[in-house]
Amino acid sequence: MKNSIDYKNIWLSTRAHLESDRYKYSSSGKRSKSRWSLFSKLLNIFVILLKLFNLYKKGLKNAKNIHINKFTLEFPDLPEKFDGYKILHLSDLHLDTLPGIEDIIINKIKNLQYDLCVMTGDYRKNTLGSFMQIINPLKKIVSAKKPKDGIIAIFGNHDTYLMLKQFDKMGIKLLANESISISRGNDKITLTGTDDPFYYYTDQAINALEENINGFKIALVHTSELYKTAEQNAYNLYLCGHTHGGQICLPGGIPIITHQFEGKKFYKGLWNFKNMKGYTSQGCGTSGIPIRFYSQSEITLFTLKRKH
Repeated sequence: MKNSIDYKNIWLSTRAHLESDRYKYSSSGKRSKSRWSLFSKLLNIFVILLKLFNLYKKGLKNAKNIHINKFTLEFPDLPEKFDGYKILHLSDLHLDTLPGIEDIIINKIKNLQYDLCVMTGDYRKNTLGSFMQIINPLKKIVSAKKPKDGIIAIFGNHDTYLMLKQFDKMGIKLLANESISISRGNDKITLTGTDDPFYYYTDQAINALEENINGFKIALVHTSELYKTAEQNAYNLYLCGHTHGGQICLPGGIPIITHQFEGKKFYKGLWNFKNMKGYTSQGCGTSGIPIRFYSQSEITLFTLKRKH
C-alpha cells in the first residue's frame, strides 16, 4: 500500500484548497457554488410552518427515536477467521443539530458487542464555520466503548480537514483516500476510505479504490456515488450514508431530496450491485433541522458470515 503519511499530506493540502474555494466538486464532474446558507434559510421557514401546524414536536420525537438495525451478510470469500466478525456502522451524527443526541447513541450501543466501529461522515451541522462544539459529544461516544479493532472514520461534506487533529487525539483512525488492513492470524480484511465525493471529489478517491489490493475489501464512502468504481475493483461491501433516507419524506418513505448525483436508487438500506453488497445508512442524526418524517434514524450492526 502507499505511504500513509505522504498520502495524508496530499489529501490535507487538496482538501484545504477545496474548502477555501467554497465550490462543490462532485463525482459527476460538476463544479457548482455551495448553497448551504440559502438551504438553511429555507429550512428555517419550513420550521415556522411546522410549528404553526403543531408538527414540529412530532418530527423532533421521530428524530430522537434511533433504531438498532442488525444484519447478517454472507460472503463466500470472507476469510475464515473473520467468520462472525461484527461491524458497528454510525453515519451522519450531526452532533450539534440535536443537543444530547450523543447520550441517546451511547445508551443504544452500550450493550452491543462488536469488533470494529466505522463512521461514514458528517459530524457537524453546517458545512462551514466552527466544529469544536461537536468534539466533546464525539469524545463521549468514542469513550463509551472501545472495540477491539478500534474506530475507523471518513469525512463527509459537512466536515473540515481541521478536524483531523482532534480525531487523532481521540484515537479515531481517519482514512482519506487510503486503505488499512485488519488481521486475524494469517487472514485479513482491508478497508478503504475515500474523501467525500459529493462536495470534495478528486481523482484521489478513485485511485484509492483502484489500488491493487487482494482479498476481502470494504469501501467506506460518504455517499453511494462511487459504487461502480468499487464494484469494478472487486470490493465485497460498500458502506455509506449522507442521504438520511430522505429525512423528511412523503408517506411510504418516498424521499423529497436525497442530495446525490449518482446512485440515487441506493438512497437507503441494503442493496446489491453486481457482485458487491452495499448499505446506505439513514444516519443517527439529522441535517439542517432536528426532525424526521417517514424516515428512521438508525445505528447499524453487521455480522459478516462466511458462506459455505
